Amino acid sequence: ILSLTRKRKPKVCFVPTASGDSQVYIDRFYAAFPKSRAKASHFSCFKRDAADPRAFLLSQDVIYVGGGNTANMLAVWRVHGVDKILREAWNNGIVLCGISAGMLCWFECSVTDSFGPLAALEDGLGFLPGSACPHFDGEANRRPTYHQLVASGLSSGYAADDYAGLHFIGRKLHKCISSRRRAKAYRIE
Repeated sequence: ILSLTRKRKPKVCFVPTASGDSQVYIDRFYAAFPKSRAKASHFSCFKRDAADPRAFLLSQDVIYVGGGNTANMLAVWRVHGVDKILREAWNNGIVLCGISAGMLCWFECSVTDSFGPLAALEDGLGFLPGSACPHFDGEANRRPTYHQLVASGLSSGYAADDYAGLHFIGRKLHKCISSRRRAKAYRIE
């Protein structure tokens, strides 16, 4: 992710909205991105300061969205206008990424456990076409639920095992990557 910026020490901002701005999650982010690797920061929706969110987020090289409750995150972002700022960041070429909810948010729709049992969430940001499903190998019901939802009319899309990722350039899939040998990504139609 850092190499995509082509900068020696890129500015990387963590957005932990899906976890309710969990301090433990924020601390883990800073441990993963020490000063020697990046200029790390975070943006909180629940513990807002007086800083201008638009100026702050658009000054970043990477915006990294954490996991948690996708539906709640999207609702909070829309109330605060973060959804519009993220679209502007995307249009400006800022690297957008994330895990779990931070993967799902960029797509038109997804499979989520935001409401308890796995279900379709059909109001993602829509930067990327179709649907998405994380944790494809990490949670027993993800694979069959996603297959069933697509067979029932949910837009086709992409699934990713834990430790696998999808690299898009614009709206087109560029490549699949993984940090574990057996982690894979899939096209589901």
